[in-house]
Amino acid sequence: MEFAAQHGEKSRNGGVEFRVLGPVEVYDHGTGLRVVPSGAKQRTLLAALVVRAGEVLGTERLVDELWGDRPPAGGSNALQAHVARLRRLLPVAPPGPDGRRADWIGTHALGYLLRPDGAAGDARRFHALSAEGRAVLVDDPGRAAGLLRSALALWRGPALDGSLRGPICAREADRLEELRLTTLETLYEADLAGGRHGEAVRELERLTAEHPLRERFYDLLMLALYRGGRQGEALGVYERARRRLVDGLGVEPGPALRGRLDDILRHAPSLAVPPPAAPPVLARVPDPAAVPTGDRVGQRGGERAEERAGELHRLGGEIVRLGERIEALARQQQALVHRFEQLSGTVAGAAGARNAHGPDTAGSSNGPAIPELPELTGDPGLLEISGLPNLFPDGQLV
Repeated sequence: MEFAAQHGEKSRNGGVEFRVLGPVEVYDHGTGLRVVPSGAKQRTLLAALVVRAGEVLGTERLVDELWGDRPPAGGSNALQAHVARLRRLLPVAPPGPDGRRADWIGTHALGYLLRPDGAAGDARRFHALSAEGRAVLVDDPGRAAGLLRSALALWRGPALDGSLRGPICAREADRLEELRLTTLETLYEADLAGGRHGEAVRELERLTAEHPLRERFYDLLMLALYRGGRQGEALGVYERARRRLVDGLGVEPGPALRGRLDDILRHAPSLAVPPPAAPPVLARVPDPAAVPTGDRVGQRGGERAEERAGELHRLGGEIVRLGERIEALARQQQALVHRFEQLSGTVAGAAGARNAHGPDTAGSSNGPAIPELPELTGDPGLLEISGLPNLFPDGQLV
């Protein structure tokens, strides 16, 4: 969606905003007019044009979006009528570069397109705020949480709500919903990094109930409970997640969730609330006017101190990022060790079962192990036993 507004500046200054994060609508900030097409096909047409703003959508593609596999006999004419009605509903478009006003919906030889010039889009604003929040998460989790909450506040309901689920709208609705959930995960990661684990528990409990197969919400909930001194409940969350995953998908929890469990069981230091980020250390540079005439030693020393402070701040950020990477690798190592121990126990159990048959089947350190003997058949003077020909080529025990 090639809309112009970055964080909605134009929408706040009287522009038109096309909204898809909820019921499909158009809002004119200058007049306060809210346009919501009354019919499902009108809403679907508007949604498809907004989702692919600036792109020509072919007539056949739009007919398929509105009517699916049951198009009317005159599909092109029916589509043209819907476009005409939608044009009459939309606010007046701003003048173009030549000073003339054009319709928001343009007609092309191959189909139709929505001209996004001068308009805002709530999905575009959501993407911008989410990206900015993720960018400052490590250095300033409090600011990150504020940006991410602002992004999520743009949602008024399910994406493209009220439109039909043709190929364009269905794909975009699924994509936007996944981005919303990812932003929620990042928001609670920021809250936990800022020490707000107590406030996060209730919302994460709700999210695990609403999205029972999404492991990241369980992971964050386990961490929030552990930091609140509720280790037993954190372990119970893991068991609940495991049951739901096994019942719903037939799979065990992934490495990240198993690693979180191992960290909680051994009280890993990485689970503690991270200390607040230290503010950048800025050196005080001497006032040049205070430096005696002809003596620039103090000034040069101040410049070097400022350079060192900048380098110190940069290195500090790198150390924080390295620590996060080390923590992730440690969790992966724990998961691998856990799997190794499981496999080791399985092999040891099989060996113990073989040893239970007695020393004759266990082998010795001085020679090859003798396999378990099946029931003897045939001539009692000879043994027809699978696995023994290599030990006794002539088939005789003696």
